[in-house]
Amino acid sequence: MSGTGIGPGGTGPTGSQWYDAAAGPLVRPYAMTGGRTKPGPSNVRFDLIALVVVDSDAPEPGDESLLGPEHRVLLSLCRCETQSVAELAADADLPVGVVRVLLGDLLEAGYVKVSLPVPPAQLPDERILREVIEGLRAL
Repeated sequence: MSGTGIGPGGTGPTGSQWYDAAAGPLVRPYAMTGGRTKPGPSNVRFDLIALVVVDSDAPEPGDESLLGPEHRVLLSLCRCETQSVAELAADADLPVGVVRVLLGDLLEAGYVKVSLPVPPAQLPDERILREVIEGLRAL
């Protein structure tokens, strides 16, 4: 036989692995996001430390059947506790870019809220914080 079919171990003609016996068929990230690389039309930038929580006004849980399995995984992780984008990516075992696109979908549909981190320019000056610490120590 020629090398045009699927060989042992799930390798294709080029030798690429497309099936893992333990994990099942592999799904490429672009398939999960429909080929999108950026979160929808919302202007929210999903920083790695942005916090995601399920919206209290979210649609009923039965409406989640219209979502993909990856969307549902992210929602279930957010229901347990507020999570950062980086934590969600790690816990869902998905690339951060995919998680950002999926979170954009969930945000647009009203399932989640995102709290953006405070920009460094708005944080208190380090000198002031040191003075507060020294004042507390003096008490």
